[in-house]
Amino acid sequence: MPAQRPCFLQPAALQPATRRPQRNAFTLVELLVVIAIIGILVGLLLPAVQAAREAARRMSCTNNMKQIILAVHNYESATKRLPPAWTRPAMTGDGWSTQARILPYVENVSLASAIDFGAGYGAARITVDGESIKVSSFRVPVYLCPSDVNDFERPDDDGNPYHYPLSYGYNAGPWFVFNPNTNETGPGSFATGRPSRFRDVLDGLSNTLGFGEVKARTAYYRDVEIAGDIDIPTEPADICALGGSLKTDTGHTEWVDGRVHQSGFTTTFSPNRKVLCTASGREFDVDFTNIREGKDTTALTQAAVTSRSYHQGGVNVTMMDGSVRFITDSINLELWRNLSTRAGGETVTVPE
Repeated sequence: MPAQRPCFLQPAALQPATRRPQRNAFTLVELLVVIAIIGILVGLLLPAVQAAREAARRMSCTNNMKQIILAVHNYESATKRLPPAWTRPAMTGDGWSTQARILPYVENVSLASAIDFGAGYGAARITVDGESIKVSSFRVPVYLCPSDVNDFERPDDDGNPYHYPLSYGYNAGPWFVFNPNTNETGPGSFATGRPSRFRDVLDGLSNTLGFGEVKARTAYYRDVEIAGDIDIPTEPADICALGGSLKTDTGHTEWVDGRVHQSGFTTTFSPNRKVLCTASGREFDVDFTNIREGKDTTALTQAAVTSRSYHQGGVNVTMMDGSVRFITDSINLELWRNLSTRAGGETVTVPE
């Protein structure tokens, strides 16, 4: 008798059940958790991204300064002298800057060819894209730090392009800049009123400042006559006491102008030292130049034009030997001043 197959009954538990609907959306709690996590990640990453961007800008700034000081060396090789700071052109006070004189060596030959150094910068023009514009309004990229927030032109009273700022000033020494009675120039690397030479830098090229960072559109006091030579100020309050006519935002806005408040700096105060003075109920971080070079035939020009930057903790500078260094805000003031003299005879150790 053939064996019978067992009969298997399908249990009710194995019967197909009605499926529950799948949930495809986040709950409010889950969404809030995800948003919170994203916020934390952004908070952690953003400072790192900003730091990386600033490091890149600082490196670009360093490269700009390297090009500038090498241009000075090339200028000296070609002319056997250093480019002067402000010099009085014929019949005008609009004296050209050190930066204007080295234009051919920072890849701006066409701009340099539009300049007549025997005349003032006010009338100089160049044709760009078929339009005649003032040389003074031309933007020279190598003269601008990528971190400077004031990289835009300064218009004249009618709103026309007039001047363009810069971020790097020549070293004019600690305080005294120019004596029109004797044509005596200050102790900085670049002489006012006449050219100098590398051989005049007796303190050594590696021990003497060449250029330092400055902030475009810095407020400054001017036009106050000081009787004779006075001691170098020791505190910002000394500058406020001297006073003068306050210009709230036009310092270092004219790369063509060789005067110290426009294209130079002094070491009266350490880098980024705030010189806070109050005028018309507002507080300004100011520079000071008592009499602008060429504006008086007898009064000495003395200036506190601070080296400032948008970099955290210090400023980039060049030394006259062609090197670029970062000088911290905490540098000893006496050392800072000694580094700005070309023949002071001081013994210095340059910060690494």
